[in-house]
Amino acid sequence: MFPDGICRVRGKLYSKSFEFFDVNYQLAQPDDKTATFEALCDFYNSLDSSVGLQLTFVNRIAGQEDYERSIAIPPQGDSFDDVRAEYAAMLQNQLSKGNSGLIKKKYLTFMLEADNVKSAKSRLSRLETDLQNHFKILGTQNRPLDGKDRLEVLHGIFHPEGDRPFCFNWKWLAPSGLSTKDFIAPPSFSFKNGRTFGMGKLTGAVSFLQILAPELNDRLLADLLNVDGHLLVNLHIRSIDQSEAIKTIKRKITDLDAMKIQEQKKAVRSGYDMDIIPSDLATYGGEAKDLLRDLQSRNERMFLLTFLVVNLADTKQALDNQIFQAAGVAQKANCSLVRLDYQQEAGFLSSLPLGLNDIPIQRGLTTSSTAIFVPFTTQELFQSGEALYYGLNALSNNMILADRKKLKNPNGLILGTPGSGKSFSAKREITNVFLVADKKDSILICDPEAEYAPLVNRLGGQVVKISPTSRDYVNPMDLNLNYSEDESPLTLKADFILSLCELIVGGKSGLEPIEKTVIDRAVREVYREYLADPTPANMPILEDLYKSLKAQPEPEAARVAAALELYVHGSLNVFNHRTSIDIRNRLVCFDIKELGKQLKKLGMLIIQDQVWGRVTENRELHANTWFYCDEFHLLLKEEQTAAYSVEIWKRFRKWGGIPTGITQNVKDLLSSREIENIFENSDFIYMLNQAGGDRQILAKQLGISNQQLSYVTHSEAGQGLIFYGNVILPFVDRFPTDTELYRIMTTRPEELANGA
Repeated sequence: MFPDGICRVRGKLYSKSFEFFDVNYQLAQPDDKTATFEALCDFYNSLDSSVGLQLTFVNRIAGQEDYERSIAIPPQGDSFDDVRAEYAAMLQNQLSKGNSGLIKKKYLTFMLEADNVKSAKSRLSRLETDLQNHFKILGTQNRPLDGKDRLEVLHGIFHPEGDRPFCFNWKWLAPSGLSTKDFIAPPSFSFKNGRTFGMGKLTGAVSFLQILAPELNDRLLADLLNVDGHLLVNLHIRSIDQSEAIKTIKRKITDLDAMKIQEQKKAVRSGYDMDIIPSDLATYGGEAKDLLRDLQSRNERMFLLTFLVVNLADTKQALDNQIFQAAGVAQKANCSLVRLDYQQEAGFLSSLPLGLNDIPIQRGLTTSSTAIFVPFTTQELFQSGEALYYGLNALSNNMILADRKKLKNPNGLILGTPGSGKSFSAKREITNVFLVADKKDSILICDPEAEYAPLVNRLGGQVVKISPTSRDYVNPMDLNLNYSEDESPLTLKADFILSLCELIVGGKSGLEPIEKTVIDRAVREVYREYLADPTPANMPILEDLYKSLKAQPEPEAARVAAALELYVHGSLNVFNHRTSIDIRNRLVCFDIKELGKQLKKLGMLIIQDQVWGRVTENRELHANTWFYCDEFHLLLKEEQTAAYSVEIWKRFRKWGGIPTGITQNVKDLLSSREIENIFENSDFIYMLNQAGGDRQILAKQLGISNQQLSYVTHSEAGQGLIFYGNVILPFVDRFPTDTELYRIMTTRPEELANGA
């Protein structure tokens, strides 16, 4: 093995590998499946007969400790350790439900013959670029493997239980006198009998797939990879030179015709009808002619395929059970799994992702027959670091752990009908962020229905109740002088106050140009004193803006001032005070339930402005700000509040903000081209049960297949689809109901009544 990933396997044979990742083939729309299949055919047809391919699929059961480490939430010695313990226990319980102990990896190894490593290097490098480009067309990501990576893959195959960590450095080879093999070798090998072999503590068996079926299903490989336990599946594929293949088939047709003539002569001599010939001869003759037609006129080529399956288990009985299960999958596809008697060593060697094939059992297949072994099944989403839990993959039952910070655009939406579990999902994510994310991160919630207070209180957060009777005041005129590096803070504040006035004054036609001018003039006037001496006492309030407008000569200024009077001296003067609370808590919830219809939208807009201020502060600390806005559709119904929300979705990311809109009305998200930006600028969508009309809109907008759509059609609470970048996964989240966290997160009236 060379450091750049090239391996001299034997003699003049050199190989290189890359790892590739899954795409959601099994849940794709029929048109997408066809496109993937055709792209796979083009990929195989591009191969030269001098190039060999090996597709390797490695399933190994990881040590439970590794997985437990990735989901562990260690105690911090504070008052939330009991919540951490409960959440960690829930994750542990969910982990045990799936086969998350199974690590699935996919590798493509390509090999060719060369006189020396120098000429092999240039040819393999060109070939690697071509193959990777084909895989991009297939929509799958891939990662080239260097020498150390390839050694680690081999080490993982030789130590599938993960009990011995891989330790290696190229510098160690010369002083130690060891070779690369010494760093990956298992404790022992034993090839004592012809039907099984021993590797360390494990017993294994190598079989090959005998393809008997006249037609194959694209589920065969996927079903085989769902077999439990340690599993190694390999496809060795090599194309035959086209002219050579056509010559061979023509020779076969000639031989079959000669045999047919012989049979006809026999028939005449025996005195019966010369059309009566052996059925096999008629069948083979017809098939050979069809094959020739395919090769000559249907863009098909010939390939030789060797299909190997390695099962590994702790005991002989467990091994027999696994082989029986794999044989059942093959049987279902009219194929058979045949043990490689007395070829176990050669079979196992040919199952390592090195490009070597020592098994001479090959099946000739056309391009489309080879491509039917589609190497894609179902995507998984199991990330490490600050990854959050989002339920179980409905297809594989594996845990979904994802880190939104790793997305290009971490903005998110939680969509679903009433009762589908939107608020609960948001609360679960908030709890997870609180327990797992960086301690510097802030979480802010706009809560129009007073649903989040129990959770926020339990996590030691701050609930700011804004209502006509409350003493918690938020001043919409608050100005943060560090608002932006590249823009004047006053300009941005003026923009916000224009939106605010438009909401108060505007009506259907919005503000007139002159009205915008007088408001802008008043804004600059009321902040003059504060900008000269930025002390809290000099911070203006809504009344100062009102007075400044009244003092202006234009009738438009008087009209705006008259509209503002209700919010300054009238019964809706809740926002005419200096901010009375110190919003310094890591977790803050703005409860605006009691604001009433007139003030709720205004309140949501003012809270968004407060969030901007917090985002600015956090950016200086290099921290993220998570912002959750429930009943998000309320903001989208008014042009002014919608425009401000769009601005947040466009610019939050650069400032370390992670906004999440929670809504049941998808139509509101697509009501205008401007608001559609929110949808397009969200790389994270958590979609629960959808109403009929919304389903069709979303299917068109997000390219959801009918199979995927079934997961958001009349689905139970906590079931749906998760969109994470390009990954679409169906999920099921059944949060245990016998926990304290469930009781403080649920919004179901019957459960709240029982709890009370």
